[in-house]
Amino acid sequence: MNLLSGLEKFGLKADATTNLFEEEKKVVVAEDGTKKEAVPDESSFLLDKAIRCTVCDKVFKTKMVNSRVKRLEPDLDLRPRYEYIDTLKYNTKSCPYCGYTAVSRYFEHLSSMQIKLVKEQICANFKASDDIEPKLLSYDEAIERYKLALFCSIAKKAKTSEKAYTCLNIAWLFRGKYESLDPNDPALEQERKECKEQEEAFYAQAFEGLNKAMSTENYPICGMDECTMDYLLATMAYHFKKFDVASKCIARIQQSAAASKKMKDRAYDLKEKIVNEIKKSKQQ
Repeated sequence: MNLLSGLEKFGLKADATTNLFEEEKKVVVAEDGTKKEAVPDESSFLLDKAIRCTVCDKVFKTKMVNSRVKRLEPDLDLRPRYEYIDTLKYNTKSCPYCGYTAVSRYFEHLSSMQIKLVKEQICANFKASDDIEPKLLSYDEAIERYKLALFCSIAKKAKTSEKAYTCLNIAWLFRGKYESLDPNDPALEQERKECKEQEEAFYAQAFEGLNKAMSTENYPICGMDECTMDYLLATMAYHFKKFDVASKCIARIQQSAAASKKMKDRAYDLKEKIVNEIKKSKQQ
């Protein structure tokens, strides 16, 4: 059915217009003559946005992810995944003038005392760079910014949850970097090993911090409600083979009237994994 039939009288040809919202797909021709869908460049999902630094009040440009990204199924521990781009790389704001850096959700929310602490402990010693904001961030550059954000969160005496959430994001970035490395290249073996070690170290810090935050802070914590936090902690406890902790978190989700069906299904699947792991350990 041609939805735009009748426009011929205006001299316009609108044949076979059936899907108004279908995205145009670019096609490239390979060396052997075959056609395949072109993979979009990461830069096509980014845009520059001017923001004002909460600490030094100067305006700078930072990369933001636009709304065109397609969300994929997350990892077991809710690490977000998107098609063609790792959005986590662009989830910090870093002032090139004074050095103040934070995960995006925390960048603007500073008390006057925290601003004073950042100026004393960060800005006073920060060496401003003349480098222009890169078109794309590599994993190493993104991790650097997150580490600076973690250092700033310590300096400004941020909540435990902010420091833990920053550690979690760093762990996820090391996981992303590991996945981006060619597993068949022996020259990258040491780098892959270091990625795993760093991921594990920051993941452990995140787990400790989030556990503490859950008992000392009010919800939402890091933008998460109680059920989401319970599930995240359950997956992390499962990773560290702390099955008793994971089971308690899952039980709270299953008993919660506020938990969605999707969340309860995820909790059930995780419970099955825990049961299987416990059975395996008893058989050894």
